[in-house]
Amino acid sequence: MKDILLITPPFTQLNTPYPATAYLKGFLNTKSIPSFQMDLGIEVILELFSKNGLSSVFNSVEAIKNELSDNSKRILSLQNDYTSTIDSVIEFLQGKKPTLARQICSGNFLPEASRFNQLEDLEWAFGSMGMQDKAKHLATLYLEDLSDFIVECVDDNFGFSRYAERLGRSANSFDELYGFLQNEPTYIDTITLQILKKRIIEVSPKLICFSVPFPGNLYSAFRCAQFVKKYFPQIKTSMGGGFPNTELRDLKDARVLEFFDFITLDDGELPVELLYNSICHSETEYKRTFLLENNQVTYNNNSARHDYKQSEVGTPDYTDLLLDKYISVIEVANPMHSLWSDGRWNKLTMAHGCYWGKCTFCDISLDYIKVYEPIHAKILVDRMEELIAQTGENGFHFVDEAAPPALMREVALEILRRKLVVTWWTNIRFEKSFTYDLCQLFKMSGCIAVSGGLEVASDRLLELIKKGVTVEQVARVTRNFTESGIMVHAYLMYGYPTQTIQETIDSLEMVRQMFELGILQSGFWHQFAMTAHSPVGMNPEEFGVVPQLNEVTFANNDVQFKDKTGINHDKFSFGLKKSLFNYMHGMCFDFELQEWFDFKIPKTKIAPDYIQNCLDVENTFETKPNAKLIFTGAKPQISSFVKTKKGKSWNMTSLTFHSKMDVTEIVLEEDKANWFLAKLDLLSFENSKPITFQLLKSDFESEFSDFELFWFSKPILKFRENHLFTI
Repeated sequence: MKDILLITPPFTQLNTPYPATAYLKGFLNTKSIPSFQMDLGIEVILELFSKNGLSSVFNSVEAIKNELSDNSKRILSLQNDYTSTIDSVIEFLQGKKPTLARQICSGNFLPEASRFNQLEDLEWAFGSMGMQDKAKHLATLYLEDLSDFIVECVDDNFGFSRYAERLGRSANSFDELYGFLQNEPTYIDTITLQILKKRIIEVSPKLICFSVPFPGNLYSAFRCAQFVKKYFPQIKTSMGGGFPNTELRDLKDARVLEFFDFITLDDGELPVELLYNSICHSETEYKRTFLLENNQVTYNNNSARHDYKQSEVGTPDYTDLLLDKYISVIEVANPMHSLWSDGRWNKLTMAHGCYWGKCTFCDISLDYIKVYEPIHAKILVDRMEELIAQTGENGFHFVDEAAPPALMREVALEILRRKLVVTWWTNIRFEKSFTYDLCQLFKMSGCIAVSGGLEVASDRLLELIKKGVTVEQVARVTRNFTESGIMVHAYLMYGYPTQTIQETIDSLEMVRQMFELGILQSGFWHQFAMTAHSPVGMNPEEFGVVPQLNEVTFANNDVQFKDKTGINHDKFSFGLKKSLFNYMHGMCFDFELQEWFDFKIPKTKIAPDYIQNCLDVENTFETKPNAKLIFTGAKPQISSFVKTKKGKSWNMTSLTFHSKMDVTEIVLEEDKANWFLAKLDLLSFENSKPITFQLLKSDFESEFSDFELFWFSKPILKFRENHLFTI
């Protein structure tokens, strides 16, 4: 028996749990509040995509088989092949039957329907990938064929990472969703509610908290809450998470609270603790909570208690989740998207909120972005070690709005000091502080990828967005990451207010050049969407847009608008995405940009060598006095010899440094070599207080003269290139 049941309703990711309930459970542990968590989505998927589950699906459509499309008729006729292979395919995607990859790739094992029509592209898209990845992609196509069948024949709201998403998108009124909830439960609902009923009986909670991160979780959360109210009326229900945090801040419709007793906003730790106290200890204190009073929606924020600091919320706890049952899929040949959908990642946050907090398209007025609070590196790496012990996984996705560069540096150093073997990736801003040396340090600590917003590759629009970067700066930073062996994904935007057609085409040319030069490896174009809580949404007249406002009684985030330029940006979508797909695979760089569009576009005004010229700017030899110097290698092998020239002799010392990839030998005069050797311990990454450039310079000049001559000498430059980071 647990007092609180935490649920992520269908559907989010297949490969790893959404972390919100794990964050909350970790916090509740610190308060000794017993809780149980479940990812209802993955449990529904595993029930549906099983031999028994598919047999039931096929049996349910026999009566309408003559009304089906040719593709669905084919799948139905191959039902025995699907039911005989599904369990093995799911186990393979769970990492339990790796040898099945050979059988999948050899052909004539998986039944094939329309999704396999794209196979002619498989060889060039996956030519450099291994058999396991190719098999995962084929198995993913197989599942997508089955998904198409379910959508056509069983439930048109089904999707692997979302369910009935349209009902939650820009739903200013609750009418449509409320009406849908009056219908009989769908086929997917029936499976969902059967699993939920069993878990409620096992756990016997007093409070069920539904975490709803996206519109694609909303309908199912309401359907589940409706079921609880009908069959377990003694249990209280609550909703929190990303969707209510952004969309339900203006809630007025009392019908919503027929399903949920409480809806909490922003950080969930204190609000949930107070709900627990209210239910279990009859207290009446609330934090940022909607509830029903006198048949009216009331927003109660009567608690004077402050939210918990990030150092106080505990380590996320993934206990109860079916960690060995998640499914790794490869949907598209996009290297960053494969990170999202392939592999199990422990999710952590380096800092609450965004340290920049200025981008005009972003919801910077909301607490989850506005309230910036970093976590100390040692606490963060403590949590990493706890999660490794708890989950057996050493992969980490830091789900920051934008990870702070200085904190990333400290985390990387702490990982190295503890000699942890981890793999990690995160979201960043393309700050100029991401030097080549700093990127090298990240790589050594296990960083494999970063994603960041280039948005519109136009300096005018980047300034309007208040992005705080220029195209030139982004080019250099992406080069630094790429040359360090860290993959770079760029979020790209089109249709920003006042953006001209010329700027869209010039932005595409900038992106083309970056891919051609190899400094970007992945990207995704998305069309600008105006949100109610962003600077554009709150002050539309300043950005030349006219909002189309409706009365809001339910959800309020995405706002329809008209751009005063009158440009139809929708028409650029296909050409931008098609060109990017080819650029990501190293193709079609010589195509005229006009070839991607079926309507006339202007010629680009960007010089063909613009990005190359940005990269060719000479680096300055100047080092900041407070720059930290980090030696990451092992102690060198030392040998001495005498150098003689024109009758004069000098005692010399040879220092040989070995790294994983190479050997570096440098020769110094004996006295300088002795000084240098004595400083290696101070320079070592294991030193918790790294020495600065100014301190090293002062120390050198207390014994010798002209530090710059020594620092920029060929032997020291050679050493610095391979073993010393200036960060």
